[in-house]
Order: sequence, then C-alpha cells, then structure tokens
Amino acid sequence: MSNPHAIPAVSVTYAQDGSSTQANALGMRPMQERAYQKRGEQYLLIKSPPASGKSRALMFIALDKLENQGLQQAIIVVPEKSIGASFHNEPLTQFGFWADWVVEPRWNLCDAPGGDNGGKVDAVKKFLDSPAPALVCTHATFRFAVEKFGVEAFDRRLIAVDEFHHVSANPDNKLGDQVRQLMARDQTHIVAMTGSYFRGDAEAVLHPEDEAKFETVTYTYYEQLNGYQYLKQLDIGYYFYSGQYSDTIMEVLNPREKTILHIPNVNSRESTKDKIREVEHILEELGDWQGIDPQTGFQLVRTPDGRLLKIADLVDDDPAKRDRVVAALKDSAQKHNRDHVDIIIALGMAKEGFDWIWCEHALTVGYKSSLTEIIQIIGRATRDAPGKRRARFTNLIAEPDASPETVTEAVNDTLKAIAASLLMEQVLAPRFEFKPKRRENEPTAGFDYGPDGYDSQGCNVGFNPNTGQIQIEIKGLAEPKSQEAERVCREDLIELVTSFVQKKAILERGLFDDNLAPEELTQVAMGKIVKEKFPAFDAEDQEAVRQHAIAALNLVQQAKKTVNEAGETYRASPFPDLEEEPGAGESAGPSSPNDREPPKNTALIDGVRKFVLSVTELDIDLIDRINPFGEAYAILAKSMSEERLQQVAAVIGAKRGRLTPAEAKELAVRAFKFKQRKGRLPSANSPDAWERQMAEGAAAFVRFKDQGCYE
Repeated sequence: MSNPHAIPAVSVTYAQDGSSTQANALGMRPMQERAYQKRGEQYLLIKSPPASGKSRALMFIALDKLENQGLQQAIIVVPEKSIGASFHNEPLTQFGFWADWVVEPRWNLCDAPGGDNGGKVDAVKKFLDSPAPALVCTHATFRFAVEKFGVEAFDRRLIAVDEFHHVSANPDNKLGDQVRQLMARDQTHIVAMTGSYFRGDAEAVLHPEDEAKFETVTYTYYEQLNGYQYLKQLDIGYYFYSGQYSDTIMEVLNPREKTILHIPNVNSRESTKDKIREVEHILEELGDWQGIDPQTGFQLVRTPDGRLLKIADLVDDDPAKRDRVVAALKDSAQKHNRDHVDIIIALGMAKEGFDWIWCEHALTVGYKSSLTEIIQIIGRATRDAPGKRRARFTNLIAEPDASPETVTEAVNDTLKAIAASLLMEQVLAPRFEFKPKRRENEPTAGFDYGPDGYDSQGCNVGFNPNTGQIQIEIKGLAEPKSQEAERVCREDLIELVTSFVQKKAILERGLFDDNLAPEELTQVAMGKIVKEKFPAFDAEDQEAVRQHAIAALNLVQQAKKTVNEAGETYRASPFPDLEEEPGAGESAGPSSPNDREPPKNTALIDGVRKFVLSVTELDIDLIDRINPFGEAYAILAKSMSEERLQQVAAVIGAKRGRLTPAEAKELAVRAFKFKQRKGRLPSANSPDAWERQMAEGAAAFVRFKDQGCYE
C-alpha cells in the first residue's frame, strides 16, 4: 500500500466567514433561529449536520412549547446513553434567552445506572405523574414505556426524537410504529432531528403521508461549513489497499493530526480477527510505549521525533479499562483542551453523537455498514475549533483479490464506497436552484453570473454566496406544480440521490454495463424511485422531481469531470502531508495540515459553469443522456489494475437479468411519449441505445400483458 489507490474523492474549501457560529440577541445561531421560527408547528423535522446546534435548538423550542403552547412536559429521546449528555442543564439566559434549560438529575435517565428496561421504564411513569418539565431517555427506554403505558399516556406532551434516522417506515421498526401511533392519535407534538435523513438499509424513514404532516427545517452542510470561523477545508476520500492494513497504517495515519481511527469489525474481511493485537500493532508503529496514564487510562507512546502521544483505546472492552477512558474523554473540563488526547482508536464507539471538537482526521478501515454511519463518522471531524483549518475523512478498503470466496464481498464494498463518495459530493455542494430557460427570464438579485454577467440568450449559472445556492437555467425543465413537489425540489433532492446511488443494480449497470443507455437509469430507474417515494404526486410533479434530482446528481459529476480534465483541484491529493520532503531542521514526520492555509477553491461552481458553456444548449434531454456514474468509473479505472477491473465487471455481468414486468411497463410509457414526440414508435434497430431499449421494453410489455402480469 505504498501508493494507496483513490476512488471518487472530493475536496471542498469554504468561505470561513464565521456566520454559522454567530449568535443573535437570544443566543441562537442561524440554524437554531431558523428552527425556532417554526416552533409553533405540531410536527417539526429538523435536518441539520452534526455540530450545527440541534440539541440547543430543541431546548429553545421545548421551552416555548412548555411556556407558551400549553404542553405539560417535554421528553427528549436519544439513541444511546452517551448522547444524553447533550441535554444537560444550559444557562440560556446568560446568552439572551428568557429561560434556562433545566433537567433535574433524577429525570436524565441516560445518566442513571442499569439497563433501558425495568426501573427506567417505571421512572418514565413517575415522571408523567409529576410536575417536572423535562425528561431525557434512550430510544429503547421510550419504546418500552410506550409499550407498557400506551400512546395515550403521552398526550399534551412534546416528544423530541434525536437522530431520527433510527426510525423506519418498516412496520417491524417499533419506534417508527410508535411515532405513527402518536401521530394518528394527534395529541402530542413531535420534533424530529437528524443529521442524515436517510437510512443505510435504504428503508424510508417515514411513510410519505406521515412525512407530509411535518414542517421541515433544512440547514445544509454547505451553510454550516461555509459559516465556520476556523475550519475552511474538508477532504473526503476512499482508497484501496492490498495486504494487511495494520502493516502499512502509518502511510495514512499522521500522528501530528488529531485522529479518530476506527478499526474494522472483526467479522469483516479487512480484520485480522484479533482486535486487541491490531491496536497493539498500531501503537508499536506509532513509537515506543511509555505506559498508561493513571488518571485517564490513555496509552502513552513516544514518537521517533520525541513527541509524547496520548492515545485513547476504546477497543479493549474490559469494563475497568474502558470506563476510565470513556470518563476521561467525557471530562467537560477538558473539552477545550486540545492537548488532552491525540488519537482515539475505536471499533463500535466514537461515532454518532460523539463530540471531540479537535478531531482533524476521521480514518476508517473497512467499509462501514451504511451511508448513515459514514455521515456520522465524518461529522466527528467537522467541528469548528481554533487553529483547525482543515479536516479530512479517509476510508481504507481492501481491494478485490483473486479468491472466488471474497471477490463478491469486495465488489460490494467497492460499490458502497463509490455510492458514499457520490452522496457526499451532493451533501457538501451548495444547494441547487433549477429554472426552466425562457426568453423572459431575468437575473436574480444576489446571484453572481460570472465575469460576463447574465446572458439573456443562453443558459446561465449563477451563484449566491450568501445563501450557498447555485442557480442553473435548463431548457425544457419541468416545473413542479404542487407546493409539496416544489418543496421536494428545493430541499429533498439529496434523499432521492441517496436512494438512487444505494441501489446496487443501478450502480452495477452504471459502472459496468457497456450496452447501457443512460436514460435507463436517469429516466426509468430514478423515475421508479420518485414514484415509490411520492405516490400521491401526479405524473407531472413526479416527472419534475425526477428531472431536478437527476440534474443535481449529473451536474455535480460533470463539474468534477470538467475540472479534473483541466488538471485543477476539485480532487485534492488525499495525502498531501506525506508528499513533502522535510526541509533542513524539520522533523522527519509529516507536519499537521493545519500549519498551512488551504488554497481558495471555487472549483465546483467553476466546473458547473465550464460544463454549461461547453455544450451548445443545456437541456434536460442532454442531462438525461449522461451516465451519472461515468466519472466514477473513469477514476476507478485509473485506481484498479486492468485484471481487477475485469474481475469486478465479470462478477457483476454474471448477475445481469432480463426485464421485469414493472421495468417493461415503464419503458412502454416512455415509448408512448417517444411516439407522441416523434410520430413513430421506437425502432429495435436504431443506432441509439435508448431507442432500442424502449422498443425492447414496449415489446416485453405486450408479452407480459398477454401473460396476465398486469391483471
């Protein structure tokens, strides 16, 4: 692994204007103020990245509901006990608010000993019968309490669910079912908060009819990071390696960076099956072990350049050892002490809700179980802190080898990593605002249309640095008609892109099907996802949402391709620290990236603008004819040997099946639209792959209909 191979990666530089950390007269940061403006809603969904202040936003809203909206109590529900600390007492009046947030110690059940059931459930009942205003408990404790006391016991109360992506529309998801019961009874208020409104298993979080009842507050990653005071650059990359990761971990682990290192699950192919030995090996690679700090339990290691590293080992599950380390990491007195700990090594911990503002590098070995988990891990590195100008996420994945028993798993991990990379590119980009190109269009105030200004004859690309929006005019773009479809096009395109890139069959065809007509993915596959997610939308709104989602995905990919081909910096070097030779008088070890100012990077907006200018006319048909995975494959082909690439393609090609009745029906609909537009049916002998596919689909539809498949 002397030269780790990158697959799609992204490096984004932000304005560093400090706006997202500035408070108003009530002590609210921008996201919190935005959420508070919606405090009167019965059902409120807050979508906001880690470290944006969701916990405090909830405190403001809960206090108002208790004081001014007639609710009796607030119950805060968190996924695990450690996150309960986020809802300890806060002196909000010191910063301008009219009340303090107070939870009596006996009612923060996350701090209480014992399991989630039993005594804690009985404590919930005592709370409900008391005049106390607020309780904090885990998802599990809440589930048991609802099962025992019924949903009616929670009437006239606020139920606030943190990390709402744990909920699922699947009837087997108990918390999701209980949320539906509460909404059906309609006697509670619900605030749902999440940093990633999608699930790794691709299940819907809520049924569309339930989701429609929620008022949504969205605060994007771009808004959050762009408004930081210190953090300016975020790099994300996925890399193949060969051999055992523990032998070459130092090629990517910079001991001068504050790092959270997640070693692989013992059941994964990357693991050596001995997690304790893996940690010991990492410590040996870092330097000479000096012992254990008696106060914190941290491992002490002396590096070759003389630095003493303090390393928190969360892998050793001996309770006596780990509890001391966890307590040291939670020590509130050390929260703002950058030198308290240098590296945290974990397996299942230090992810969701874990707060270490100094983390500069989230290094993960082996593919994690879901895109949601990756979002949460990246969130550990995106806290703002003095002197922290750059943060990065690195995922090391074992490249496919020749053994038949492991190649399928390796291919799956490769596809998941590509999906995660594509998704993060969307998450980190400014929000898109798409407009149909019309003659009467005029420039919008606040948008910069480039050095030549607004062109009334062409399709324009404008950027609003204050709102973080990219405005793009597209000829033939369908506009949403309903208010809800308009909201989806404005706020929820990432959820659709997530569903799209998570489907293995879509990824496999997009990357490895030489006979693919891109419209099979952009029109049929995305169209199917939109119909499943928004069945109540009419056909026009469904098509408008589909077009907007594909435009968002494809334009980011084309921007990346345009910049990469120009040799510019959209994909930064994943290991810039390791490419520089130490100068005279410098230590041999790599320096911290935060010692250097990141370069200005407007590559995404520049890339979009260059792509739009490079085509004769930007219309929706052109966008539909772009394979969303084309650029990902181009990078993958450079990262894998030809033998490995052929091996992966062979595994995927062997699984390719025939058209299903549902696919044939969708293609027949597209064939009918083709006939309306062209005056003839699609030809099976056409040189155009998409026309041939529509013809095949129409013929298959007739066969399936004759067989009674649609009765």
